Amino acid sequence: MHTFYAPDLSGDTYTLPEDESKHAVRVLRLGSGHAVELLDGRGGRYTAAVAEANPKRCQLRISHHQISPPRPYFTHVAVAPTKNLDRMEWFVEKAVEVGVERISFLRCARSERRELKLERLEKIAISALKQSGQAWLPQLDELTDFGAFVHGAAPETTFIAHLEEGERTALAQVAGAGPSCCVLIGPEGDFTPGEISLALGQGIRPVTLGASRLRTETAALAAVFTAHLVR
Repeated sequence: MHTFYAPDLSGDTYTLPEDESKHAVRVLRLGSGHAVELLDGRGGRYTAAVAEANPKRCQLRISHHQISPPRPYFTHVAVAPTKNLDRMEWFVEKAVEVGVERISFLRCARSERRELKLERLEKIAISALKQSGQAWLPQLDELTDFGAFVHGAAPETTFIAHLEEGERTALAQVAGAGPSCCVLIGPEGDFTPGEISLALGQGIRPVTLGASRLRTETAALAAVFTAHLVR
């Protein structure tokens, strides 16, 4: 069954946007009566059938819906985006497939990317949502200065993964202690000593993701996996 994203769905019928209508009718060859699935990104799953196979405004009639409850554990990753945006797109895609509730993007002292447009990443997230069958679309946040993010973080559930010397606890040992987990992942050059000191001064605890030196997007995905493993 083909899946479509319908964030503004309400009532017993839904009309696909023109680009989706064209894809449904001309590419997927859906005709009257064909069954489809709709996801609203807020837990709603809907079964519908094509009522009017119009390539400009394909109309669907909804026959059944159910609400998937949110996951009991809230996973939040705050990551410095890489210079090559393809690597962030890969991370967002895989994180959504695994399951993540929120992704924030950090502007750090050593960040190679100082600006970020979310439109492309949001499309990647929606595509991954449909492919993986997840019911909840994660929140994607605009690029935020590291200092501002740290000052607004909840220290009891926030952790910073860095490579500097010093005592660090394995994320797997502490991530499951509460109902949520936020992990800070730095740029390729790592967080600066000043940034680490700022985070520790706010009560954020230092963690490690293992013995290997990971690329930024790999470390971010490892944090998502680790949070799942300790649930």
